[in-house]
Amino acid sequence: MSLYAPPQDVQTEVLFRLPDEFRDKRRTDWSVFNKGGEAADCFLEGPSFDHAGNLYLVDIPFGRIFRVSPAGDWTLVKQYDGWPNGLKIHKDGSIWIADYRHGILKLDPESGAMETIVGHVHSEGLKGCNDLVFASNGDLYFTDQGQTGLHDPTGRVFRRTADGRLECLIDTVPSPNGLVLNAAETQLFVGVTRANAVWRLPLHATGGTSKVGMFVQLSGGTGPDGLAMGSGDELAVCHVGLGSVWLFNRLGEPMYRVRSCRGLLTTNLAFGGPDGQTLHIVESDTGCVLGTRLPLAGQRLYGQS
Repeated sequence: MSLYAPPQDVQTEVLFRLPDEFRDKRRTDWSVFNKGGEAADCFLEGPSFDHAGNLYLVDIPFGRIFRVSPAGDWTLVKQYDGWPNGLKIHKDGSIWIADYRHGILKLDPESGAMETIVGHVHSEGLKGCNDLVFASNGDLYFTDQGQTGLHDPTGRVFRRTADGRLECLIDTVPSPNGLVLNAAETQLFVGVTRANAVWRLPLHATGGTSKVGMFVQLSGGTGPDGLAMGSGDELAVCHVGLGSVWLFNRLGEPMYRVRSCRGLLTTNLAFGGPDGQTLHIVESDTGCVLGTRLPLAGQRLYGQS
């Protein structure tokens, strides 16, 4: 039984596809465990736009960072020994990466120099970072997911302040994934993949969080992955395994269901285009970026202001 009217159905089209010259179908350490032993030629994730309108993407199994121009030209910016998952762009133009193997990394896109920002917590290794988002003051929030789930609800969400202080907000999450702030930056939304839900973490002026609650409960598929926020605090949720993106208004009422025109692994998304109303959705299995226009714009992010 549903308490709400069905959301409006929205269709997509392919905007970009990873060119064949960058595809290398083979088994890797990543694909052996994460793709059931199958070979993979890519697994795109982490879409993020810079101030010039270029789209950055990561390719997890091959440790690659790509830049796609508004015209659709692909450039390999960096390849390194890691498993990059989330990506966001700093105001200074540097690229910050949530890497499963290495933690939070910072990349200079011009020189290719890379440094580790967070590689451990109190000398203890991270479980496996997944995604990240900046607040307007430069504070960084990121998820430490690893292999957590309902069997092991010990995933963590951290805040690293702009001056470098690290704080664990919560350490009882069964698979924390994508995350996004509301416009007032008083609430942090976290996709909890294995619980098939999105949690809401109130953020206090004195620091920390309390009264953490569930914002939406989904069903089917594999669970929520990447999140994005609209300019009116509409929440866009990638639902992996269902080939869909759900949009909810600020009250949690369903507005739209955006359907993939390719595969079912809709893992992450970002608002882009000249007016910020084009939703760019990564379908990781086929290495495509899907798109559709919506009658609402995305929240302007830290690296785009």
